[in-house]
Amino acid sequence: MSDIADITLKEITSHAKEYGFIFPSSEIYDGLGAVYDYGQNGVQLKNNLREYWWKAMVRLNENIVGIDAAIFMHPTTWKASGHVDAFNDPLIDNKDSKKRYRADNLIEDHIAKIEGKIEKELTKAAKRFGESFDRDMYLETNPRVKGYRDKIDAINQKMKVSMDSGDLGGLKEIIEEEKIADPISGSRNWTDVRQFNLMFKTEMGSLAEGANDIYLRPETAQGIFVNYLNVQKTGRMKIPFGIAQVGKAFRNEIIARQFIFRMREFEQMEMQFFVKPGEEMEWYHHWKEKRIQWHNALGLGHDNYRFHDHLNMAHYANAACDIEFQFPMGFKELEGIHSRTDFDLKAHEEHSGKKLQYFDNQEDRSYVPYVVETSIGLDRLFLAVLSSCYKNETLEDGSSRAVLKIPPAMAPIKIAVLPLVAKDGLPEKARKILEELRFDFECTYEEKDSIGKRYRRQDAIGTPFSVTVDHQTLEDNTVTVRDRDTMEQIRISTEELSEVVGKKVSINTLLHQLS
Repeated sequence: MSDIADITLKEITSHAKEYGFIFPSSEIYDGLGAVYDYGQNGVQLKNNLREYWWKAMVRLNENIVGIDAAIFMHPTTWKASGHVDAFNDPLIDNKDSKKRYRADNLIEDHIAKIEGKIEKELTKAAKRFGESFDRDMYLETNPRVKGYRDKIDAINQKMKVSMDSGDLGGLKEIIEEEKIADPISGSRNWTDVRQFNLMFKTEMGSLAEGANDIYLRPETAQGIFVNYLNVQKTGRMKIPFGIAQVGKAFRNEIIARQFIFRMREFEQMEMQFFVKPGEEMEWYHHWKEKRIQWHNALGLGHDNYRFHDHLNMAHYANAACDIEFQFPMGFKELEGIHSRTDFDLKAHEEHSGKKLQYFDNQEDRSYVPYVVETSIGLDRLFLAVLSSCYKNETLEDGSSRAVLKIPPAMAPIKIAVLPLVAKDGLPEKARKILEELRFDFECTYEEKDSIGKRYRRQDAIGTPFSVTVDHQTLEDNTVTVRDRDTMEQIRISTEELSEVVGKKVSINTLLHQLS
């Protein structure tokens, strides 16, 4: 995989558009901010990532089932969940640049810079001391490093207190005390911090008592919670069990930036795991381990992931962490794992007047289950794949190529069938091979341009295998199979093609690592 630190978000954005992965939405009308369309290759990659998550979560776990809840929900749902009153971002404007930022993000980015200073100190020390270098001891004893760590702890603690208490003035104090500047203009001329609700409001006719204001859902989790008892009873589910869902969510992000990392319309893959009260921490740690295992099986690089435990937890959580990924703009949240306690089900009990308790036959009692959540953004996962798999390579002959080394099972197109030349019966033979392969694989066919240029196009799309049909194919029914990553070529018969390629591009190659 490429060194993500050497890749810019601009390069990823440009490549994604040029090769049919992602387009700006409504581009002929100059686009719509922070809304994107997935192109012909993007939708295939997205479908493959979604399938990998769904099969790993639902097929491989006999106590997890899936649902597909509606986007529109009764408006009281969002009152019960706390979104009407508490789903806000703390925003701050810079008076000189006229740019708007999330105050907590500015502070977190400042902390990340201090962490970068620590890493530089560690790198220098490792070079100086060689094999005798003890990283942990250096972190604890070096005065400069210890000072950086104490500073981070102090900032985090003050931010936690401010966020928990809703003290917006406290957030501005941190920004001023740390001399945090506008990342664009360098100015420190800030407004006060204020709250902004992120839900999109719309209207629906004929709701009871004239309450016709409803919301586009800001998350998919609540659709699971309001259906929890329906699923439990009809599926005869026993605690512990989970409900999974993939679907669109909508947030009126004021600070929507960084390509598809933060969008106003996005897709979530969530699983809510219902457990006995008192056992939530055991399952919380279980799902932390299972989810990082799932990510590592993709092969995007173990060093590109890290856990970040929350100091500032949501009002419903008693434990929370993020799996962060090293995107081109640094380590950012990819997936959240939260112990949500019984907050959601109890809140819906209170607001609906309906009991949402589980009767435990073994204990002969009823209780409201606790919930452990795993929630990953499909669009962010898509960006993680592009970021880690995109590479510019200089070849032995001095030429270069842009290649997407997407895990073969996730690649949008698995096989490109290419006649060496567009004559002598080679296109006809190639199309016969293509028609057979299409039953098992996503395939494409190309005959325009030289074979070298066609290889380069398939490399840029991320196609793991190219099958070249030449004059020898007409004689002995063999073809050349080129590997995208190594560019090595082997000669095999057309009868072997499906089996040889199938083993390497099957999603089961990933799923078997999880069992």
